[in-house]
Amino acid sequence: MMTNEWIDVSQPLTNDMAHWPEDTPFSYSLTIAKQDSGSVNIGQITTSVHTGTHIDAPFHFDNDGKRIDELDVNLYVGEAIVLDVGNVQEITVETLGNFSFDGVTRVLLKTSLPNDHTRFPEQIPNLDPRIADFLAEKGIKLIGVDMPSVDALDSKELPTHHALYTNGIHILENLMLDNVEQGNYELIALPLAIKGADGSPVRAVLRKKTETDHN
Repeated sequence: MMTNEWIDVSQPLTNDMAHWPEDTPFSYSLTIAKQDSGSVNIGQITTSVHTGTHIDAPFHFDNDGKRIDELDVNLYVGEAIVLDVGNVQEITVETLGNFSFDGVTRVLLKTSLPNDHTRFPEQIPNLDPRIADFLAEKGIKLIGVDMPSVDALDSKELPTHHALYTNGIHILENLMLDNVEQGNYELIALPLAIKGADGSPVRAVLRKKTETDHN
């Protein structure tokens, strides 16, 4: 049995958080206050489904791809490995070849990008699309990154999104991994059951695996 506590690796959803420049910003406000209703406060949120820590459904970049409510939730729960690739700006097959992927189907990349949820970056480390073939050979089904995208921020072709999709690898973005050590963890990053959606916010948490844990 694990005794470690869960670590929240989600971006906090705040009214001053960063978002894609052309996208809908996050907003929370009270629509009904307790002093007016006599019993409760009731709030509302407005947001893009790609703001904060979120998953991409294949429909996000492929009109024929599955939507959020069609995805297997088991993809987003289970053993994962956090890999520190913060020493490079180009993450290639050669970069990932230095690590072992034994016994895991989910990989989370801790890059050099600082985890500042209030600032949208001007540039992010690059993921070579060829890593998709490599990860698929290792049995990986989910990749998570601490960046807004697995492709360059100005990319229209989204080659890494498509390469991952072709290889059956799903995408988790905007994790907060600055204070997470490299190693093996249990991951929970469940999407909301938003019917027909192209993405969903998640509450992503990790718990460190110990030597006494069993697969």
